[in-house]
Amino acid sequence: MIRRLKYSQIDFKKYTECLENSVQRNWYSQKEILDQLSGNWHILVYKDYQAVMPIHIYKKFRINFVHMPLFCQQLGIFSKTDDPKINDAFLYFLKKNYTVFLYLFNQDNSFSTTLEKKKNYIIPISDYAILKRKKYFKGRKSTIKVSQHLTYKEIEFDENTMRFFKNNFKGLSKEADWIKLKMYIVFLLENNVLKLCGAYFNDSLINLAVLIKDKKQFSLLSLINDEEYKAENGASFLIDRILSLYIHEKSLNFMGSNIRGIEVFFKSFGAELHEYGFIENKFLKRFS
Repeated sequence: MIRRLKYSQIDFKKYTECLENSVQRNWYSQKEILDQLSGNWHILVYKDYQAVMPIHIYKKFRINFVHMPLFCQQLGIFSKTDDPKINDAFLYFLKKNYTVFLYLFNQDNSFSTTLEKKKNYIIPISDYAILKRKKYFKGRKSTIKVSQHLTYKEIEFDENTMRFFKNNFKGLSKEADWIKLKMYIVFLLENNVLKLCGAYFNDSLINLAVLIKDKKQFSLLSLINDEEYKAENGASFLIDRILSLYIHEKSLNFMGSNIRGIEVFFKSFGAELHEYGFIENKFLKRFS
């Protein structure tokens, strides 16, 4: 019922058609994105591409592990109708045939058993005035009000932007990961799906939102803050300005967080919780 296809065996026309017609369609599952972020992936397929599941392979200690590519939030199973029985079959095949380090399903995958969950926050297409009046937290409204001395600009990716990135981006301890981020940014730029929005204080860039623009959604790849200007509330100013300009035509995907402070920040703009399941080998994680 479920079979494994190596990269060279994939019918990418059928794979893409399955993704495009799926109820779970997302950014990360596309061939071009996985080629960029993974470079070592194949698929599990149900019948004649009625459902597909991309798998990224990470090699360490001469062992092939199933893992998630860096900067990839959700993969999972893609099909016209989300069917828990079919999803269960994919999950069983995955656990039986692979050493799984970490695999993240998508928010529209359901199973007969309960998986551990991660949190994501999304603001759907909305009327900005109603969103701000009814769903913004009171404290967020006040923070935005006192940040109106800042200036909003949509900017190009250049040496100054890259310098701000490297000086203020947190979470990448390895130089190889930083190089991979830079390559991904260039890839997004070349494919015309990158939007950079900045908050300025006295002509100095103090906050930068890195967005991926899809047909109906902006995804927040990163919100980078210069901690020296934390008191200026640039992050709140920046997200509010982006919402005021674009939320009537595109949803905003905050790309999730299980860190309480960041979670509350997202929720304070009226973002809605969308959980997604995952499986993880806790023993292997200790040695990573």
